[in-house]
Amino acid sequence: MNQIKLGDYNTLKIVKIAERPNPHSFGGKEIFGIYLDGGKEGDILMPQKYVPQGVKIGDDVSCFIYLDQDERPIATTETPFAKVGEFAYLECTWVNEYGAFLNWGLMKDIFCPFREQKKRMVMGNSYIVHIHLDEDSYRLVASAKVEHDLDERRPRDYKHGQEVDLLVWQKTDLGFKVIVDNQYPGLIYEDQVFQYVHTGDRLKGYISTIRPDGKIDCTLQPTGQQHAEGFAEVLLQYLHEHNGICDLGDKSEAEDIKRRFQVSKKVYKRAIGDLYKRRLITVEPLSIRLVSEQ
Repeated sequence: MNQIKLGDYNTLKIVKIAERPNPHSFGGKEIFGIYLDGGKEGDILMPQKYVPQGVKIGDDVSCFIYLDQDERPIATTETPFAKVGEFAYLECTWVNEYGAFLNWGLMKDIFCPFREQKKRMVMGNSYIVHIHLDEDSYRLVASAKVEHDLDERRPRDYKHGQEVDLLVWQKTDLGFKVIVDNQYPGLIYEDQVFQYVHTGDRLKGYISTIRPDGKIDCTLQPTGQQHAEGFAEVLLQYLHEHNGICDLGDKSEAEDIKRRFQVSKKVYKRAIGDLYKRRLITVEPLSIRLVSEQ
């Protein structure tokens, strides 16, 4: 039996039904869950409300293992917002003299000690944190000092235009810091943001540049001609829905284009060029029209 992964998903075998005396129940006992084979950790309880229907002794159960109020391993079929080694945007639900407690999607909140906070957490506010297992106390904890848990090494496998998962970290003067694929620090420049973005948002992004220092620049749109071609179809649909007219041309202000379509002026002009080459539109400095609508 392999050692269980605390703060992670495990597949464990049911070894017995968990019962306790109850004189008011039929047979004088009541079932309060199942016990799973935790190997060196011993049997691990899964409370009855999480037990999948129809399972029996000997069946394998997929579950998440964390620690209960008494710091004992316990199993659940609930899905937390993050597991060990991942970053998440979690709300602070309680603060005491030792630290803060954050809602991570399970019955028991996860603890963030004061030493792992950049500034004192406040109930009701949410924070980007990293989930890890404290080796000294063998407790699952959250840390808001996420820069310590990011991989600063130069990534080798990314290619220009590759799709990645982004977690928006924080706003800066340059744009938005992001966490790329739950591992690397990245940045989306302000002039590349064409939609409302907030700390904690999980978005699809694209690799723009890997800088010499290993830092990653990202965009929220596919790069190059592929994005322009995709937007050309969006623009064509817009024209069909607006009487064949759009009051933005290739000389219109970039901010007006961004506000209307959430794309850069460069992408907009490429899309116009694509539709014009296909003889679908006519182009004026401050407008475009469908040929069929003239």
